[in-house]
Amino acid sequence: MAQLEYKDLLDAGVHFGHLTRKWDPRMAPYIFMEKNGIHIIDLNKTLSCLSEVEAAIKQIVRSGRKIMFVATKKQAQEIVSEEAKRLKMPYVTDRWLGGMLTNFGTIRKSLKKMQTLEKMLKDDTTVSNIAKRERLMLTREKDKLERVLGGVADLTRLPAALFIVDVKREHIAVSEAKRLNIPIFAICDTNSNPELVDFPIPSNDDAYKAISLITLAVGKAIEEGLMERKQDKDDQRLAEEEEAKRQADKAQAEAAAPAAAAKVAEGDAE
Repeated sequence: MAQLEYKDLLDAGVHFGHLTRKWDPRMAPYIFMEKNGIHIIDLNKTLSCLSEVEAAIKQIVRSGRKIMFVATKKQAQEIVSEEAKRLKMPYVTDRWLGGMLTNFGTIRKSLKKMQTLEKMLKDDTTVSNIAKRERLMLTREKDKLERVLGGVADLTRLPAALFIVDVKREHIAVSEAKRLNIPIFAICDTNSNPELVDFPIPSNDDAYKAISLITLAVGKAIEEGLMERKQDKDDQRLAEEEEAKRQADKAQAEAAAPAAAAKVAEGDAE
């Protein structure tokens, strides 16, 4: 993987924090200096944290588990949803429903309802038997469910970790993940509390370029984890095939042994 460099972060404006009066003192270890009333993030710390994040993410994905992307702020929605779709990972970009993790059973029911409505509205016979007003209401309900839950439609169990763009904005998601001991990878600006998450990434969480750069770096780590998982599966399959062949050759040799012994015995008798 092509590692991000200091210049890449600088060009994307990752180093720009919030106004000094809005800072969270717990972000002090990640702040380099203050300039014109704005905190400047230490990009060496950002690179160091990103390396840890990428290594941890690869391990999670390699084990076959999912990472949920969470970003409901406008400038992050597009890039996060595109990257999550590309990697076939669950995502939430419209709004976080309270209980999405802690009350997953109810969310599963809503997903089932959404799938039922989709099936119903695709069936021409059913649609023709429904009054126009009722059909309109059902379509609206389906669209609403799709907007809020579309990104988690294929989620059958709780994700193994969350990747969050703005810790302050997604505080409900953070508290639910913490309650369930789900690891959190998150972009933390100078007004955030990095102690709330397991793997903070000190960075500007408002600029599109900065969000995009960090999200794509995380996506690349997930992609590498998926490739390693595929390689592990291929290696395992080859090992199993070789073992099966070895066993077959052994069985064949054992079956041929009595016949060979009998032939030798015949030769001795003559």
